[in-house]
Amino acid sequence: MAAIQFLNVGKRYSEGHDALIGVDFTLESGEMAFLTGHSGAGKSTLLKLIMLMERASRGHVLVGDEDLGALPRRLVSWHRRRIGVVLQNHQLLFDRSVFANVVMPLEIAGYAPEDAARRVRAALDKVGLLNREKHNPITLSSGEQQRVGIARAIVHKPQVLLADEPTGNLDPELSEGVMRLFEQFNRIGTTVLIASHDLSLIHRMRKRTLVLKNGRLVSGV
Repeated sequence: MAAIQFLNVGKRYSEGHDALIGVDFTLESGEMAFLTGHSGAGKSTLLKLIMLMERASRGHVLVGDEDLGALPRRLVSWHRRRIGVVLQNHQLLFDRSVFANVVMPLEIAGYAPEDAARRVRAALDKVGLLNREKHNPITLSSGEQQRVGIARAIVHKPQVLLADEPTGNLDPELSEGVMRLFEQFNRIGTTVLIASHDLSLIHRMRKRTLVLKNGRLVSGV
């Protein structure tokens, strides 16, 4: 079963700029792939369409068996709960503990406190930060903060995990560690799509790579 499908997808912004043009690809369930291209090629726009932060101007974007173009507004939050998102800047709250940051998606989704606590500790254990749950994120290193962000993204066991330049602020050793975490989640069945401009890292990972150029998908179909 396909996890993500783009069928002749285009995205034009109001000023007339075409961010994506005729994009076609299928990411199978349980696949791990990279998305790359020059700055402004359309990487972030493509991810935003999957997250329903934007809607396609033409064509169809499907996640699982749902055509996102036909999804009513009232179901957007439901759709987003199926997806985990890791960002370069973490977007952690420094007035809360690590535990409180990671539990937020579960609180929003209405999980019982006991179940939520169990899931948070399991997620922190997977990223090697179980002993830091009471710490404030501002006391952690950049690599540890990124791992808190990853724990928050996977705490609800999403079907799809998206990452937008997740290693942009990390040194090569930390970047490799983050990629190994993504591989771990992929091995248990999570579909992973990572946007990155780090070609050396992408080549080392030896995964399928989708290449965007001026809004068009030129390789990796």
